[in-house]
Amino acid sequence: MQNEPSMEIDLRRIGVDFAPYVIAEMSANHNGKIETAYRIIEAAKLAGADAVKLQTYKPETITLNCDTEEFRIHGGLWDGRNLFDLYREAHMPWEWHAPLFDYAKKIGITIFSSPFDHTAVDLLESLHAPAYKIASFEAIDLPLIRYVAKTGKPMIISTGMASVEEIQEAIDAARSAGCTQLAILHCVSGYPAPASDYNLRTIADMRERFGLVTGLSDHTLDNTTAITSIAMGASIIEKHFTLDRSGGGPDDSFSLEPADLAQLCKGAKTAWEALGRVSYERQASELGNVKFRRSLYFVKDMKAGEVITKDHIRSVRPGFGLPPKHFDAIIGKKMSVDADYGTAVNWDYFI
Repeated sequence: MQNEPSMEIDLRRIGVDFAPYVIAEMSANHNGKIETAYRIIEAAKLAGADAVKLQTYKPETITLNCDTEEFRIHGGLWDGRNLFDLYREAHMPWEWHAPLFDYAKKIGITIFSSPFDHTAVDLLESLHAPAYKIASFEAIDLPLIRYVAKTGKPMIISTGMASVEEIQEAIDAARSAGCTQLAILHCVSGYPAPASDYNLRTIADMRERFGLVTGLSDHTLDNTTAITSIAMGASIIEKHFTLDRSGGGPDDSFSLEPADLAQLCKGAKTAWEALGRVSYERQASELGNVKFRRSLYFVKDMKAGEVITKDHIRSVRPGFGLPPKHFDAIIGKKMSVDADYGTAVNWDYFI
């Protein structure tokens, strides 16, 4: 394809002309143990993911330590939880970031994070993060987007819950502050989200409307939606990733396990390869089967001088005779030589 937008993270090109970029989102699935975080990074690498992503915040930087009803979740996966308590349980200690970044670099998988305030960006900059992800809930935090953009690093913005106008505002904020490599992810911010809510045709519209690398942040429970998104032009797929879906952590229940992530990485690449290009050419895998197409054969012993009727020839397999489109043109012609039953018809047999 020509003039398609692309970007680069850690020397990996991303866009519709390149294999899908798969991000394994660790989120809160470390469940408070750095050993688990190490294992998640290793498992993401083994599954074939391009990157593993963290979330960088403290409970006091993402919400207030307040217990009024406004700060309590009603309904859904975290029903009844106080926001501060939930984020205190889910957050990744900042002192873990450096060793986890070092470990990812050691085993050869890209690692970056979603910052939730300016201090998080500062921490990630000190670790030389190669890119940044803006979470859907922060897509309307234009000052945060501008602060991230000023790093000059590639940025990915999830658009869950955002209107067209809000998406454009986020893009404009990033561009105005110097971001030159930008992607947006179609997202439904439900945990989990039903596939029927995803309206994947939106991805094609987003690519055309905003002219950016476009992908999918997928919160469904399996890989069908994510792999299907490739056909709509998704170049990035982000999925929550855990070692054990029954682990009991805040995000475990809607996350992929290692075997699922491996299937996603393989399936997404296969889907992308299958898209290929517009082509009516005969493909290499077909060449050996051309001879088994239908063609015209004599179905009776024929003598020189006989006039061909519809009872003398038939369209059958294999394909060594004349194409069936010549059937009517041959009726009424006179044989120039003898021909046995089962002989492929060609023009040399007729006067």
